This record gives sequence, C-alpha cells and structure tokens, in this order.
Amino acid sequence: MAQPQSREEFQDYVLRKIGAPVIQINVSEEQIEDRVDEAVSFWRDYHYNGSQMVYLKHQITEEDKERGWVPLPAKILGISKIFSFDTSISTGTGMFNVTYQFVLNNIQDMTSYSMQNYYMTMQHIEFLQEILVGKPMVRYNRHVNKLHVDTDTKGWVVGNYIIIEAYDIIDPDEYADVWTDRWLQNYAAVLVREQWGLNLTKFTNMQLVGGVSFNGEQILSEARAERQQIEEDAIRSLQPLTYNFIG
Repeated sequence: MAQPQSREEFQDYVLRKIGAPVIQINVSEEQIEDRVDEAVSFWRDYHYNGSQMVYLKHQITEEDKERGWVPLPAKILGISKIFSFDTSISTGTGMFNVTYQFVLNNIQDMTSYSMQNYYMTMQHIEFLQEILVGKPMVRYNRHVNKLHVDTDTKGWVVGNYIIIEAYDIIDPDEYADVWTDRWLQNYAAVLVREQWGLNLTKFTNMQLVGGVSFNGEQILSEARAERQQIEEDAIRSLQPLTYNFIG
C-alpha cells in the first residue's frame, strides 16, 4: 500500500502498524487524534525535519516604535538572531562606509592577489562593529508571537526593515509529505500502542472466550520503554545543528 498522504491515511497506517485489523485496537478516534497531535508536536521540537530555517523581513512602523516589539507569525518555532538594522554609528553609510572605502582602495590588489587580507579586515571590522555598537538583544516566546528588541526605539527608522533569522514549523496541512516521515510514523505508532496498553489495564485479569486474557500491563510497559528510547535518541542526535534559538 502506498505511503499515507493525509492525516486520515496516516492514522489508518499507524493502526495497521500495531496490528489492525487482525487485532482489535481498543483506542478511540479521539485518542488516536490526540496521540498523532502529540507526535507531530514532539517531531517539530526535536527532529531536524520538523522545522526549517527562514528569513523574515518586517518593515518598521510608528506603532512598532511606540510599543517596542514586532509581531511575528504564529507558526514561528524560535528566533536564532536578527540582523542589525542600524550600522551607521561606527562604519558610516553610502560611499563613506568603511567597507566601501576599503574595497575602493584595494580593488586592484584584491583581483590580483590573495583574498586573505580582505577576509581578515572584514572580520576585524565586524568585530569593531560588535564592540562599539553591540548586537541588538532580543526576546521571543513562541506562545506570545512578539519579538522584543531591547534597544532604544528612538533610533528606529520608520520604513526600514528588520531581517529575522527564524525557524518555522513544517505544517502537514501544507506539506503532505510529512506523513511519510519514517520517524514520525514509528513514534506515533508507539504513542497509540501506549494508549492502547493504558486502556487495557482497566481490564486486568479479565478472561475472554477460549481462555484468552488481556495483557495490558505488558503492552503498556513495552510501549513506554520504546517511547523513552525514541525520544532520547531524537533529543541526543536528531535535533538541528543550530538549535540554540530563542523561544
């Protein structure tokens, strides 16, 4: 059977993965939906395929200056940094910019010889910029969707742009290929199996026709052990390399 391409197909795939329809899975539709939501949420937070780095631009308005924060889309998972939108204090602007003057006076050498001197000079200028001006301090919480920039808002220029490096979640409703992710399938199956075992523990020692009895405790303990292993592996080795963002 083809890989699932929708939420409904994904839920059916998970049930088949743990034994349906050969075995009756004693889990309600609502419980399956809850466990799938839980799996997707964990996948977004700790798996490198659950988010993507994006660059956002926001044009500063008078309202932004007055309140001191910038609104962000609700799907942003975290902020890694923002690019300074005022570099005129230490390096100048236009033809008086330090970088422009350096390239203007050294263009012949740069095209004829090694670029090492240019690279080292640019690193030095960037260092001076950080020391003299400093990087803007930002605060962000994914549940509030407000980017606070802790600088004097009087220096904000209405009409200028703030460039934000952020991580955006991967929305399954927009990208159906999410449902084919092998890790997500395995993790969702473990969560549903854990829910199944938890449900069966309510019928401990209950005998069925033919002498068969429920063994919910074993299903529950095995699922919990596998869940713990999967989550530890994801947190330890599957997170994005630059997972030190704010929010």
